[in-house]
Amino acid sequence: MNMPLLILTLQKLLGEADLLLDPDDCRPYCKGARYGEGETLAVLRPDSHEQVVEIVRLCQTYHQALLLQGANTGLVAASTPDASGRFFVLSLERLKKHIAIDVVNRSVEVDAGVSLHELNTALEEHGLFFPIDLAANPSIGGMIAANTGGAKLIKYGDVRQNLLGLRAVLMEPAGEVLDLQHALRKNNTGPDLKHLFVGSSGCYGVITRAVLQVHYLPKLTAAALVVPRDQSAVLELLQVLERDCGEYLSAFEGISGAALQAVLRHVPAIKQPFHPEPCPDYCVLIELSSRSDTQAGSDLNALLSGCLEKLFGTVVENAVLGRATELWRIRHAISEAIRHEGKVIAFDIAMPRSALVDFRAQALALIASHYPWIRVMDFGHWADGGCHFNMVWPSDTEQVLSDSVVQEIRDLIYDLVVLGYQGSFSAEHGIGPYNQAYYQRYTPAIQKHLSGQIQDLLDPQKLLGICHFGH
Repeated sequence: MNMPLLILTLQKLLGEADLLLDPDDCRPYCKGARYGEGETLAVLRPDSHEQVVEIVRLCQTYHQALLLQGANTGLVAASTPDASGRFFVLSLERLKKHIAIDVVNRSVEVDAGVSLHELNTALEEHGLFFPIDLAANPSIGGMIAANTGGAKLIKYGDVRQNLLGLRAVLMEPAGEVLDLQHALRKNNTGPDLKHLFVGSSGCYGVITRAVLQVHYLPKLTAAALVVPRDQSAVLELLQVLERDCGEYLSAFEGISGAALQAVLRHVPAIKQPFHPEPCPDYCVLIELSSRSDTQAGSDLNALLSGCLEKLFGTVVENAVLGRATELWRIRHAISEAIRHEGKVIAFDIAMPRSALVDFRAQALALIASHYPWIRVMDFGHWADGGCHFNMVWPSDTEQVLSDSVVQEIRDLIYDLVVLGYQGSFSAEHGIGPYNQAYYQRYTPAIQKHLSGQIQDLLDPQKLLGICHFGH
């Protein structure tokens, strides 16, 4: 490879300000939002689709590896370069000129570098939003690559369910553009190739633009933080809400007492919602929402209150209604709060939601029996079968932090999830280096074979991304 010539050609294409070579300038692009840190040869910051096409063409010609990066908010290091220093980081943070809203079609055409917050700001004046509810602010391209879900999936679905089309630049043929920018909800003219790029961790091609289905902003909401009778009552409560509240149910988030207490310890502005009664062992954040303020949607508070009142003394022990902003602050503060407790051992898992009660009881018992100093501080999206079964190696324990024990815990929990309950070791976060070994461990051979064949077809030299989907 003639690296000086490649660098010179890229400088002419991008300008010196957007081809970063100095290690100090590159460092922010080499560290993940929460985990992962590596080295890069250079950071490329194109501001147009045409520049991306030329970058991909040049890197394929010179056999130079590229790592795609959006807002770099992922938690599995898929957008963070490794320690090898072999990658150019292709940052799409400047690819954000285009947001074209079609109000009648209820869709938007948007550049991949646009952030979720920027998109929703533009949509808001039309009474619309892209309803992926997250504590982070990722880019649209990154959300597609990870197939982001979020807290409102039960009502609106994940990114895949709201993706109408996209445009991607391929590594093979070099710089070829796959233009699938259809704003169609129905298009049965062959395999729907846009779905190849969803959840691909940026290894099948460079997404430069997306067409998304958007939704009307809710005009009314109602919220409650509910204490169930016991763990099994959580799913009883969910069934009743789905039956009696129907399409109005927009969130159903489980919060363990340990997670709630961590928030109260480390976020002084948040007050104990059940005071003067003590913190419960478990509670559930419920939200109803309606895009209409007429007919049944006119009083969601009454609908939610009436539903819970029927369950008091049997399924429900306590509840705080209203104060939606305050209650959501608790939920969004959990991840940051538990980081103050010690070393976080994070899990992003999913299973049939009918299995969640048994899984949680078995997992808690295993941790208590084998690792009694570990504190489980779990929370998550019970309505869609998702659980962040996070735990903490406390900073105040006498047990010395051991990477080998952390690995034992990961293997124990993932075996239970995947082999015991037919679940997923990565519900939302994707693969990335942090999950690559588990992909190899649990993914059926034929699935790895087919996924690897697609990767070989689109990138035979393995120049794009850091994940490998074959054997």
